[in-house]
Amino acid sequence: MKTILFASLLTVFSVLAPLHQAHAQDGDKPVITPAPTVAVDEADLAPLTTRSHGISLYGDLKYGPDFHHFDYVNPDAPKGGTLVQSSIVAFDTLNPFTLKGNPAAGLGLIYDSLMVSSADEPYAMYGLIAHSIEVPDDRSYAIFHLDPRARFQDGSDITAEDVVFSYEVLVEKGSPVYRQYFSQIEGAEVIDELTVKFTFKPGNNRETPMTVAGISIMPKKFWEGKDFAKTTFEIPVGSGAYKVASIEAGRRITYERVKDYWAADLPVNRGQNNFNTIRYDTYLDMEVQRQAFLAGEYMIRSEHSSRDWNTAYNTPAVQRGDIQKEFMPDHLPTGMQAYVLNARNPLFADKRVRRALQYGLDFQWLNRAMFYGAYHRTDSFFANSELAATGIPTGAELALLEPYRDQLPERLFTEPYKLPNFDAPNGRREALRESMTLLNEAGWEVRDKVLVNKETGQPFRFELIIRQPGLEKIALVVKSRLKQLGVEMDIRLIDTGQWVNRIQAFDFEVTTHWWTQSLTPGNEQRVFWSSEAADQPGSRNFAGIKDPVVDAMIENVASADSWEELVAATHALDRVLLWGNYVIPQWYLGGDRMVWWNIFGRPDTVPLKGMSIMRWWIDPEKATKLQMGGF
Repeated sequence: MKTILFASLLTVFSVLAPLHQAHAQDGDKPVITPAPTVAVDEADLAPLTTRSHGISLYGDLKYGPDFHHFDYVNPDAPKGGTLVQSSIVAFDTLNPFTLKGNPAAGLGLIYDSLMVSSADEPYAMYGLIAHSIEVPDDRSYAIFHLDPRARFQDGSDITAEDVVFSYEVLVEKGSPVYRQYFSQIEGAEVIDELTVKFTFKPGNNRETPMTVAGISIMPKKFWEGKDFAKTTFEIPVGSGAYKVASIEAGRRITYERVKDYWAADLPVNRGQNNFNTIRYDTYLDMEVQRQAFLAGEYMIRSEHSSRDWNTAYNTPAVQRGDIQKEFMPDHLPTGMQAYVLNARNPLFADKRVRRALQYGLDFQWLNRAMFYGAYHRTDSFFANSELAATGIPTGAELALLEPYRDQLPERLFTEPYKLPNFDAPNGRREALRESMTLLNEAGWEVRDKVLVNKETGQPFRFELIIRQPGLEKIALVVKSRLKQLGVEMDIRLIDTGQWVNRIQAFDFEVTTHWWTQSLTPGNEQRVFWSSEAADQPGSRNFAGIKDPVVDAMIENVASADSWEELVAATHALDRVLLWGNYVIPQWYLGGDRMVWWNIFGRPDTVPLKGMSIMRWWIDPEKATKLQMGGF
């Protein structure tokens, strides 16, 4: 999954939404089968396995077993101060792992995993709670050896039983996303107090050991007697570098660094977790949120509006250098930001209809008139990377697609996928003509300037739900373009909490969404596009894709044995998704627009996966000058 570059952004497993007063709930104990203790002779395993301090998806590890710190951190970064960030919505739970409730921002800070990814390798992980991993050549299982020093925040030992509990409770009581993401895991078992074995289902499991290595580890004892599936304001006991210090319902959550954190000086942590306190303040309006930043109420933000990036920061603080403003480019896959057409709705079940609606987005005009020319058109589900399909399929990619030729559009094999370009000669006229032809073929016709179903006379009308006021102006442009097809689009602005609940339940016709991607796509593609995920509320298959060819392409991606195979498989998946016309692609920036108050120090080296605020630190001299940061 894509690494999120700044801690204030969302992860694939957590979504922010409104806060409603709640209380810790006691109830039935989660139904978790106790993990059996299995006697295993390690001598029998040794000839079959390789034991290492880390694991890489492809190729060798960059860092050896005795490395001191990652190259992209300052191992001597000073500790101290307070980092204040913002959240756009409130929260009603401190459990980020379930579908119920809206978790507080930053809860990932309180949990560690067995291993942790490096930011300057495409996909490699190094020991944290587990000091080493043991896998056979076929990666049919993984054995993790826990660090005997590992402790939870209450001082209790982290044991293999806690690891097994964490996996099983996520699968049985957590969000349905986990069941899909961990679908290749057969089971987990305790070998001894500090050794745990995960067995994988038959097939190519190259990525699965790393999937397991990323599980957040929770104390079994804390959750005994509690219903894991319910929302709660009871402060959880975690395994990470920070713990919840306080919450103010509807306003903020504060974390403090664990003073006796056992892993503070491990190589994977040196130079990171540099703030004594991290606080998230809640703002329910984006303009208020921006103004609060300019007033110094919080310290760093990512700006998503081209207009505001160009106009809202012409302030004395910026001119003095008190606020720093920088565009940070990257070469990471940006994924797909798009208007999502819910194919579960009969209105969008026909791919010809979905293709015709792409006429409604005049990207070239929008980019000139509203975006200051800042964006690129998203023409791939893996845009901004070599994983994006281009041209026509050849070589290894063609070999993957060939067995499904009779289930795919013939044009997929003979021409590149192209979106309407209204700036091309006669581009608007040709796009309109093609769209009307497709709609007629699909059973629709224009009567009195209204597109209606030929048989029933039903008008073609749908609702677009959005959660940001800034998106309404863009939607109005789309609405006017679709009007030329006889299509009526209603625009409804709703709050983020309602939006989250509706899309998780697939209760929408059209909305906007951004699927982020990583340098090494894998198991998460099942959550995004698989037929199984289409029927599972809480999955990220918002488009309702149910296509056996897509399912087959996903398996090719997940089972790729080399970088070359992964690229070919991802190209094939990308191409099949594009020709399915499930979305109206929007645009991407190719980096982050960041603004921050000038109180920070940061490492000189920018790694492959970009900057992270958790590698920055507060400079006492700068903070004192601006009277910010707790110094």
